[in-house]
Parts: sequence; C-alpha cells; structure tokens
Amino acid sequence: MSESNAIANGLAGAGGGIIAQIITYPLQTVNTRQQTERTLKRNKQSLPSNTTTAPGTLLQIFQVIRTEGWGGLYSGLKPSLLGTAASQGIYYYFYQVFKNKAVAIAAARKVKGRGDGTVGMFGWLVVAAIAGSLNVLLTNPIWVLVTRMQTHTQAERKIMEEKKEALRKAASESAIADSTLQDKLDELNSIKPRPFGTIHAAKEVYNEAGTVGFWKGVFPALIMVCNPSIQFMIYESSLKHLRAKRAAKKQGNTSISALEVFLVGAIAKLGATVTTYPLLVVKSRLQAKQEIGGNKSLRYSGTFDAVLKMIRYEGITGFYKGMSTKIVQSVFAASVLFMIKEELVKAFIVLTNKSKKVSSNLSS
Repeated sequence: MSESNAIANGLAGAGGGIIAQIITYPLQTVNTRQQTERTLKRNKQSLPSNTTTAPGTLLQIFQVIRTEGWGGLYSGLKPSLLGTAASQGIYYYFYQVFKNKAVAIAAARKVKGRGDGTVGMFGWLVVAAIAGSLNVLLTNPIWVLVTRMQTHTQAERKIMEEKKEALRKAASESAIADSTLQDKLDELNSIKPRPFGTIHAAKEVYNEAGTVGFWKGVFPALIMVCNPSIQFMIYESSLKHLRAKRAAKKQGNTSISALEVFLVGAIAKLGATVTTYPLLVVKSRLQAKQEIGGNKSLRYSGTFDAVLKMIRYEGITGFYKGMSTKIVQSVFAASVLFMIKEELVKAFIVLTNKSKKVSSNLSS
C-alpha cells in the first residue's frame, strides 16, 4: 500500500506541477530575464558595460509580446514541462518513500517508549532534503536548457549591442565615413533572430563546456534544496496543526479542504522563496549564456566567482533582482500545485477503495 501511495503522490505531483507551470510560465520567463540582467552600483557605472535599468514586470511582459510575440513568453515551455513533470514526479515519489520510512521509524520509537509516534519538524526537513537532492542531480540538465531558451533573445541582444559598439569604436578610431558606419549598422539590424529550440540550446551548452555544462549551477541548486525542505516543513507542520486542532475540538471530519491546502501551500512557499532567492539568482546567471553580462568583468566562471562579482559590482540588491515577480509566480504556482495534488491523491484513494470493494464483492 505504501508503494502505491508513493506512486500516486508522484503522479499527482507531476500533474499538478504541469498545470501550475503552464499558468505561470510567462512570469517565469520574465523573472529569469530579470535575474540575469546586470545592474551596476552607482559607484561602478564607469565600468564599460551594456547594463540598463530593467522596467517593471508588466511592462517587460508587454515588451516581450511586442518584440517577440506571445511565443517569447513561452520560450522553453516544452523542456520546462518535461522538467516540471520529472521534478515533481521524482520529488514527490522519493518524498513519499522517505516519509513512509520516517513515519515507520517514529512509530517504532513510540513502541520503545521514545517520542509520541509522530515525525517532528527536523524529520520532515531531512525527508524533504533527501528527495530534493536526488531531484536536483537528476533534472539539472533540463533546467539549464530552459534557462538558455528563456534568455536566448536577451543574450542575442547583448551580443548585437557589443558588435554595434565595436563598429562605432572602430569608426571613431579610423575615421570611417558616417555613411559606411550606418550601412554596417543597418546590416546588423537586418539580421533576423535564429530559430532556437531545445536541440539548439543543447548544442550550445555542449559546445561551450561539454557534458559538464549541463550541470552548471548545480552547486547553488543543491544548496537550494533547503527551499522545498523549508516549504514542506511549514506545509506538513501546518496541516498537522490543523488536524490536531480539529481533533481536539472533537470534530467528526478532520480532513483538510482544497481552500485550506491552497492557503497553507501559499504561506509555505512564500517563506521558502524569500529565504533562498539569492541562490536562485546565482543559479540562473550561471546557467544562462555569459554574454548577457556584456563586459567580461560581469561574466562568471563558477558559483564563488559569481557571488564575489555580484557583491563587488552590484551589491546585495543584485541577489534580489526580480524577487517580487518570483514571489507572485512561486506562491500562486505552489498553491495551485498543492491543491491539485491533494485532490488527485484523494481521487486515487477513492478509486482504490471502490476497486477493493468491487473485488471483495466478486470474490464473495
């Protein structure tokens, strides 16, 4: 029964994750671009760079629609859906497996006179951390491709700006005629964006760094395992508190409603997101094409290098770029995910019980 329960949670998590992903994906795309955009501190503005002040989230969404069409907001959606299904499925499966083990250990401890038979907050934290680590190691290559596809237009724009700046610099140094310079600039402007799908992204990553490139950002991603750990610790503890409160009031029905799950999921994700957001920014910057940084001083060779350069050139605020967008997207997505997951699991239990009754009636 525990094994089938784990499978049900895995499938329910995958289904809920896909629906939440589709609904909130435009916010995800804009947020990734916000995270990877460099904005220098005031006292660093003399550093040659193509950094600009990013507009607000809604304005950015409209800009993407105007310049890239609706497809721009859904760049990388296909691998993202695959990644979401894989991530949620793997995470919830292993979470349920280790949750069952934790519950069994707690029950065994109670028999021996230790504890009250329930899993404590630290226990939920460990369970979520193990499931999260396995998830990160297995799915990181997919998220590298998603980040590349979401920020491809952004990177191409930076590369184009660098080429134009190089032409202007060459023109000023060699006294090239304005008409010749303008012709070359017009030629650059006439270049149409290249198609950039999942295969293109995979080739780009492999050509840059080989197989290792698909695990870029895995170090901050592994540290970020504490995000779902914190999230599920708050979630499980809150549900436990609600059930205990109702049991104390001797209410007949101690089940949790979909609305309550939605609200608890929102609160859990909000707390986890605020705590771990800086790591997400570092991960996105490492996975994106480094040309987005413009100046070489704003390109990173690894996690430690990224952290040092962000502190030096952008300050602490650089670690929280696009956080308001992420909070809205994450909280809404997590709430939808939890609500759908719980409803799907309930449906699975109902169907299982019905099939058992049918089998029992047939056998008798």
